[in-house]
Amino acid sequence: MAKLNQAMKDMILGELSYISTVDSEGNPDVGPKISMRVLDDEHLIYNEMTGGQTQANINDNGKAIVAVANAKALKGFRFGGTAKLYTDGPYYDQAKEWAEGKFPVPKGAGVITIEKIWTLDPGPKAGKLFEG
Repeated sequence: MAKLNQAMKDMILGELSYISTVDSEGNPDVGPKISMRVLDDEHLIYNEMTGGQTQANINDNGKAIVAVANAKALKGFRFGGTAKLYTDGPYYDQAKEWAEGKFPVPKGAGVITIEKIWTLDPGPKAGKLFEG
């Protein structure tokens, strides 16, 4: 399992993240997740608000990649791992609390276990596994 460092946590907090999933036939799906945030050093959490293709893909195979970048700083990361959606329990309760007063009640809480991290910075390390 890969671990987030402080620079990664700060970027996730300050920038819009995009999640990519794939369906059972290999068709990709990508979408912004304004609710993406750090759960702990090895997990991300987001509120599944639409219950659409991302949710269907995660329920089908659990594969997910999250990309986040700061275009001005030319820095970015891609986090790959296994995702699971929760519609009750502590993760869901946390998602509901996070959304309160800002967003609709979520359809689920997506938790991503980070298995690999790649750098998205331009140059010779672009797209390479992150080596802390």
